[in-house]
Amino acid sequence: MPPLPHPLRTRAFRLFFIGRSLSLLGDAVIPAALALAVYMATGSASDLAIVLGCSMVPKLLLLPVGGVAGDRFNARTVALATDLVRCAAQLFVGVELLGGDPRLWQIALAEAIGGAASAFAMPAMAPLLTGTVEEENRRRANALMGVVGSATRLGGPALAGVLILTAGPGWAFVLDSASFAVSAALLSALRVRHVPPVRRSLRADLKEGWSEVRSRDWYWTSLFAHSAWNGAAAVLMTLGPAIAFEQFDGKTFWVAFLQTGAVGLLLGSLAAGRARPRRPILTANLGLATYALPLTLLAVSAPAPLTIAAYGIAQAGLGFLSPIWETSVQSAIPAHILARVTSYDWLLSLAAMPVGYALAPLAADAWGPEVPLLAAALVVGGTCLATAAVPGVRRFGRPVADAPALSRTPESPPEPELEHVQKEV
Repeated sequence: MPPLPHPLRTRAFRLFFIGRSLSLLGDAVIPAALALAVYMATGSASDLAIVLGCSMVPKLLLLPVGGVAGDRFNARTVALATDLVRCAAQLFVGVELLGGDPRLWQIALAEAIGGAASAFAMPAMAPLLTGTVEEENRRRANALMGVVGSATRLGGPALAGVLILTAGPGWAFVLDSASFAVSAALLSALRVRHVPPVRRSLRADLKEGWSEVRSRDWYWTSLFAHSAWNGAAAVLMTLGPAIAFEQFDGKTFWVAFLQTGAVGLLLGSLAAGRARPRRPILTANLGLATYALPLTLLAVSAPAPLTIAAYGIAQAGLGFLSPIWETSVQSAIPAHILARVTSYDWLLSLAAMPVGYALAPLAADAWGPEVPLLAAALVVGGTCLATAAVPGVRRFGRPVADAPALSRTPESPPEPELEHVQKEV
């Protein structure tokens, strides 16, 4: 068999890849710029929490509806529309900040609109990729997207720092707006395959998507693991800075900690493009369990180099998981329902983060930071390792000759034996 052409040789994926890369870079500069802009405008950390909440709440509420839209309509149409909405929202914030007299409620409203648009954009990414890349080449395409995502997380904060120090935070939002505009222009130039579903009511579509999630034990049990990871990450990000200043040398430790994590994320994504585990879901979930290491080491005040290295390993596990998971899901879930299934993945994963943000400081005040850190380590490590006991997780990707026969019902159609996934991530 001749070797497969590189995904970037395909015009449709090349346009999608460039546009997505630019928008990811633009988004990577926003967290630092938003935090600084709101604090400079109001001098209140509570006001920043309000703005972040205004972005997160509509995203969580609308994700399932966004999944329905991603299946009902062509993914290109959904992505193009959401890019234009987010372009306008970020441009509005940028102009507001550059005007010199920003108003909190207007920034919060713009971020809420952007968050609502994200609820429709996020589920559309999976069908957008499957509509531009043939199945046998999706492993490499997902690995490329993982590398870009990791690289932007590594370089985005540095770019944000340059923009903030030289031009002001408003220009970071203008840059993000421009990235969405370019992405929309590129999306308008490509054609994406679409498998329209049978038209039903919104409620029926939501129910069908949830039924597909529940019918696959490897999927919904892995979502518990992913949710636990996000909750644990929220605990670490909430308590980590204070520990950095109390136990280590403050800024130097925390910057080294985060940058090592970004490097680990990039290396994990690169490794995902070459690795070929026989049981991809099991391997990825076990790698995700390494997040318990930095949590535990922070809790016991381990030496700084060891703690920093552990975070790099943990983030490498995340970088390794993402392309494996996305390729596996894209191969096993029918195209006409992929966006809805993906939306429940995002919903469960993101919903755990506000819980971690809220509970971590309360627990730290009551019992000290060691307790929530160790609890988070136990939850994320135990939940990820426990997926090894799930038959579907162990069987996923196993060669047909090794797999036991499975009983099927009409509501639970056979899932393909993903032999190409074994050669992947």
